[in-house]
Amino acid sequence: MVIGAKSAASSDGKVSKASPSAARGASADRADRSERVNAAPVAKAAPAAEKQAVAYTNDLDGWIRESLAIMAEQGIPGTYEGIHRNIMRESSGNPNAINNWDSNAVKGTPSKGLLQVIDPTFQAYHVPGTSTDSYDPVANITAACNYAADRYGSIDNVFGAY
Repeated sequence: MVIGAKSAASSDGKVSKASPSAARGASADRADRSERVNAAPVAKAAPAAEKQAVAYTNDLDGWIRESLAIMAEQGIPGTYEGIHRNIMRESSGNPNAINNWDSNAVKGTPSKGLLQVIDPTFQAYHVPGTSTDSYDPVANITAACNYAADRYGSIDNVFGAY
């Protein structure tokens, strides 16, 4: 008898041998099943990459770039050039600038910070996740750009006092 070949009884009671090709087919089927059962588990997809923290420099360039990142997340329009142009006109880049002489100052609400924002405007347009201190450079820029977007479409559209 061929090893691995199956014998089958015919209707007359005689035993016949299975053909060698049938035996190979049955063995191949068993091998395929074994491979599927013993196969290594499929690797799961890697988790989504975590957001990398970005280090910004503690200067005008870094404050503008950090503000732009926050603005992008919040859908607030504006460009580096538009923000920089307005900062240079309003405060010459001094985050502690304060205007104690204009009409707002006379009324008790002086303009403050890089983009010379008065407290009521800062509070109304403050962007969550930034400091609540109107002198904070990033909070000041982001709130001012949020205000300018609401009022003028973008800080890029502001070419004078606003």
